[in-house]
Amino acid sequence: MSESLEDYLEAIYHIEKRKHAARAKDIGARLDVKGSSVTSALQALAKRKLINYAPYDVITLTEKGRSLAREVVSRHQVLRHFFVDVLDVEEEVAEKAACGMEHSVPRRIFERLIRFVEYFTQDIDDERRKLIEDFKSQWTDKQDSHDK
Repeated sequence: MSESLEDYLEAIYHIEKRKHAARAKDIGARLDVKGSSVTSALQALAKRKLINYAPYDVITLTEKGRSLAREVVSRHQVLRHFFVDVLDVEEEVAEKAACGMEHSVPRRIFERLIRFVEYFTQDIDDERRKLIEDFKSQWTDKQDSHDK
């Protein structure tokens, strides 16, 4: 599935969580895309049986679509969490990077990244906390021109 369609699934997932269903205009606003692009994407997702869609009606995820959307959302959250909490990257930069990378990280690498983040951030003991702080101190008070 294309990155673009994954973005649509993710948008529908978040809107549906908040409003119980999505409308094409909500999706377009969230993704900052035109109505014609939304319609094309919704037709493609409906064809794959990932959403329940009819023109001018509410849009909901199918079970298959919800499962795939949760996977995309999870990848995004783990990457963002890793960038912010382990690599000490600013929220906005981390969000943008996670959004771009969530589609391209192979499953095997992603699963290992999840384990790594969990290992270093859950049930953290003094030794792990010190490792993370020592790691972060490598760039404290240094301006990274690559983030701009």
